[in-house]
Amino acid sequence: MSGYAVVNPATGERLADYPTMSDGDVETALAAADGAYRGWLRSSTVEERAALVRRVAELHRERREELAAIIVREMGKPLSHALGEVDFAADITEYYADNAERITGDTPLEILGEGTAVIRRSPLGALLGIMPWNFPYYQVARFAAPNIVVGNAIVLKHAPQCPESAAAIAQMYADAGFPEGVYVNVYASNDQAATMIADRRIAGVSVTGSERAGSAVAALAGQHLKKVALELGGSDPFIVLSTDDLDSVVAGAVEARMDNSGQSCNAPKRFIVIDGLYDEFLAKFTDAMVACTAGDPFAEESVIGPLSSLAAAERLDAQVSTAVAQGATLVAGGKRDGAFFEPTVLTGVTKDMDVYREELFGPAAAVYKVASEEEAVALANDTAYGLGSYVFTTDPEQAERVADAIEAGMVYVNCVLADSPELPFGGVKRSGTSREMGLLAADEFVNKKLIRVA
Repeated sequence: MSGYAVVNPATGERLADYPTMSDGDVETALAAADGAYRGWLRSSTVEERAALVRRVAELHRERREELAAIIVREMGKPLSHALGEVDFAADITEYYADNAERITGDTPLEILGEGTAVIRRSPLGALLGIMPWNFPYYQVARFAAPNIVVGNAIVLKHAPQCPESAAAIAQMYADAGFPEGVYVNVYASNDQAATMIADRRIAGVSVTGSERAGSAVAALAGQHLKKVALELGGSDPFIVLSTDDLDSVVAGAVEARMDNSGQSCNAPKRFIVIDGLYDEFLAKFTDAMVACTAGDPFAEESVIGPLSSLAAAERLDAQVSTAVAQGATLVAGGKRDGAFFEPTVLTGVTKDMDVYREELFGPAAAVYKVASEEEAVALANDTAYGLGSYVFTTDPEQAERVADAIEAGMVYVNCVLADSPELPFGGVKRSGTSREMGLLAADEFVNKKLIRVA
């Protein structure tokens, strides 16, 4: 039985299987991507590539309902969230079409001697993208669109539980008019992906996924001297230091934590609250978490759906159970029903507990009490991760200090779910090494060639 399959996590029903490619198919995919890079991509203009990328964005919007339904079936995303993801993927794709000239244009340099110097960006070749299941369209859009605009070919290995959405994305690139090989979908095994990374025709690798997967791919890419971009896990802090409207802060905290049923890398997972607000925050936050309606992800009233798979729910169950066994207080939730998991709130988490260092990937949160700004920052930074972070304060100077002190790739002050196509996304420490979205994404896999003319 193939590893690529559509299994509805809400029901456990196996809906479809997709065959894993043969080794011959691997060669065909690599040859097609390399041929497209050396052929059409090298001879096409940026305007031609941008026009076709724009058509991909339009196809996302035209097929919105169909695309959303696919990922509800594949990984249990609530329908409203799925529709929002398709819309965001379209916006990201369109952004790179709109900014094609900016991301490919020369950058003049001021030089000390006579003559001129510019940095000219040129593509590297065919790139391998290894994508996760939690945002099947959004993750692909922010990798594929900028790189195709700059002239790279894409070989895309999606998560084994997302074969239908993977095929739908490839079909949009084909229907937009891209020649064969510009965007290649592969149902590859991990061993076949390793073969591709080692192949001379793959110029770079982008991985979005777990810390473990990123480490393994980075080691292999380094062995073959390939550029690698990593966007990995996160255990983002949500720091509450002062507010004139605690209800609004709590609403934002719950909305951000429950986005995608809690399965978002940059969702806040550790809520760090100043002691003067802690008791009231905890009470309101717990009530709001418990009130989140779980159910059929196709139902309008469902705020959260199942986790992406039974295995994902079992992992979260084990983490919460271990935390309680080690002394954490279970304020609410903690029960699993198949792939569904109750909204869960933990307190009393200490450094000697496993959960202190782990990422909770699902509708579970740990709430901490601190006595000062300094203690809040120290706790926020006491993690191997450094993806995003959130700071709520009424003091602009404090906001500036804390934002500067937090060890993360992104800091959002007094706002949540504020991602946008023009804003770079990425982390530091064990959360990754690269940036996606914004203009920075288009600089990850290009040759920044110096041209100096005397």
